[in-house]
Amino acid sequence: MATQAKRPRVAGPVDGGDPDPVACFLSWCRRVGLELSPKVAVSRQGTVAGYGMVARESVQAGELLFVVPRAALLSQHTCSIGGLLERERVALQSQSGWVPLLLALLHELQAPASRWRPYFALWPELGRLEHPMFWPEEERRCLLQGTGVPEAVEKDLANIRSEYQSIVLPFMEAHPDLFSLRVRSLELYHQLVALVMAYSFQEPLEEEEDEKEPNSPMMVPAADILNHLANHNANLEYSANCLRMVATQPIPKGHEIFNTYGQMANWQLIHMYGFVEPYPDNTDDTADIQMVTVREAALQGTKTEAERLLVYERWDFLCKLEMVGEEGAFVIGREEVLTEEELTTTLKVLCMPAEEFRELKDQDGEGDDKREEGSLTITNIPKLKASWRQLLQNSVLLTLQTYATDLKTDQGLLSNKEVYAKLSWREQQALQVRYGQKMILHQLLELTS
Repeated sequence: MATQAKRPRVAGPVDGGDPDPVACFLSWCRRVGLELSPKVAVSRQGTVAGYGMVARESVQAGELLFVVPRAALLSQHTCSIGGLLERERVALQSQSGWVPLLLALLHELQAPASRWRPYFALWPELGRLEHPMFWPEEERRCLLQGTGVPEAVEKDLANIRSEYQSIVLPFMEAHPDLFSLRVRSLELYHQLVALVMAYSFQEPLEEEEDEKEPNSPMMVPAADILNHLANHNANLEYSANCLRMVATQPIPKGHEIFNTYGQMANWQLIHMYGFVEPYPDNTDDTADIQMVTVREAALQGTKTEAERLLVYERWDFLCKLEMVGEEGAFVIGREEVLTEEELTTTLKVLCMPAEEFRELKDQDGEGDDKREEGSLTITNIPKLKASWRQLLQNSVLLTLQTYATDLKTDQGLLSNKEVYAKLSWREQQALQVRYGQKMILHQLLELTS
C-alpha cells in the first residue's frame, strides 16, 4: 500500500499569480542563495502526493541534497516585523511559544512585498488542511475514539482560542497598519497553527542549553517540501550559517526523497501532520495504556475496602516518586516499552506484598535500585511475575474497551480492498491509527497470557 503524503498539497500560490509555482520558487531560491543539488527536483510527479522532492540521478549516502542559508529561513527574527516582535517579546509569551512566528506569518501573508511570496506559492491551500482539529467533532470522536487524538485536539483548540483572544488579536488591533482586517481571524489563526505544526522545524538544543527556553519554531523553505517516512533517506543538519539536507542512504534515480520528523507514532502523525503511515510501515508506532487505567485494573482486583484504600495509598506513593500521574500514559512500542522504568516500578509497587510495601514506604523509596528479575522489554514480559503479568493483562483489556470497534472488525475493513477503497480518506487514516495500536495491545495480551 502506498504511503500517504505528510499532508495534501495543491498547485498554485496562496493568492493566485504565477501559474508555475515551482519555477517561481526555484527562481526565488537562486535569489536568496538556497542551493539545490542538480541531482534533485521539486516535482508533483513521482511523489506520494502533491509536491515533493525526487532524485533526478542516483544519490549516494552522505551526498548533499540542498543548502538553506539562514537568511532564507522565515522566523520571528527574519521577518519584516522582527524588531517589533523582539521588543514585545515578553507580552507575546504563551504556553505554546509559537505566537511570534504566527504573527510573523500573519503579517507576511498579507504583505504585498513580502520576500517569501514565492515560497508561499508551494504552501497547501489553508482551507484544505486535514488535521483532525478541522474534522467535525462527532466525526473525530467516532473515528478516533480510544486513540488519544480527540483529547489532544480538544486541548489544542482550547489553547488556540485562549491564545488568540488574549494575546494575538489584541496585538494585531494595536498595530492596524501591520495587520489588515482580513488576517484578524480565529479561523485563519487555527489554520496557521496547523501549518506550523506540520511544516515548521525546531533547532535541536545543545546540552548546555537544555535548561533555557526552547528554541522557537521556524519555517525552512525546501526542507518542508520533503515528505516523511519512518524509514527515511535524508536528514536535516544544522550549522552556524546554514541548514543542510543530506542523504542518509542511497537514493535511486526517480525515487522520492523523504525526511523524518522523529520517532512518531501514527496517532502523533495524524494529530500534528494530518496523515499516517499505513500498517505495518510505521516502525515507530506505539500504543498507550493510561496510567489511571492500571490503577483501575488494580482496584478491580480488590475485595474489601481496606484493599482498595491500600491501592490508593500505593498510587499516592508512586505519584510522590513521579512515576505516575493522572494524565500520564505508559507507552508501548512494537519491540520495546518506551516507559520501562515507570511501568516496571508501577507494577512492582501495586503487586508487592503489603509488608514489603510498608518497608519500601518507610525507606521513602530509597535503597531499592536493584532490577527485578527480567527487565520490562517486550521479549521479557512472559518472564515477569505472574501477578505483574495479570495486572498488565487486565490493564490492556480495559484499554481495548475504550475503542468503538474491536480488532476483528478493523481487520475486516483493512483486508477487504473493495471495502477499504470505499472508505473516505479520513476513515482510512483513522482505521490505520486504531489498527496499529490494537495490534500492539493484542501482542501484549499474548505475552501476558
